[in-house]
Amino acid sequence: MVFEDIYETYWQKIFRLCMGYVNDPDLAQDLAQETFIIVWQQLPKFRNESGIGTWIFRIASNNCLRQIEKEKRFSKTDLPINLEEKRQESMEPQIMLLYQFISELPETDRIIISLELEELKQVEIAQITGLSESNIRVKIHRIKEKLTQKFKHNGY
Repeated sequence: MVFEDIYETYWQKIFRLCMGYVNDPDLAQDLAQETFIIVWQQLPKFRNESGIGTWIFRIASNNCLRQIEKEKRFSKTDLPINLEEKRQESMEPQIMLLYQFISELPETDRIIISLELEELKQVEIAQITGLSESNIRVKIHRIKEKLTQKFKHNGY
């Protein structure tokens, strides 16, 4: 498969996955770019043992988890309020709220629901996360319930 085709096919999906992790459009874009740099570098080594999409999502997930670990080690200062508002103007309030709620979930739940939102098959999500397919099914149901409760709690 040609890199340009891979990039075209997966860029938006990987960006949304990263948004689910970090809830920050600029950082999500950086993480997605880093993911595709890794894909570019590793593409010759790809052995078709899994689907190309599964492989790319695994790279993106690992990349996001590394970022979360970095953030845990170094506390971030809050952005000035006016920057925060400008950053969020381009997205619908409900979408921003969804990303916020997803970013508040435990790490494993974040990846599972982000992959589910990208409409990956549960068997692929299981391969990416290393969990069983039945465990994925249960977790997705519980995560959706948590997110629904958060929306209800916030008046949606």
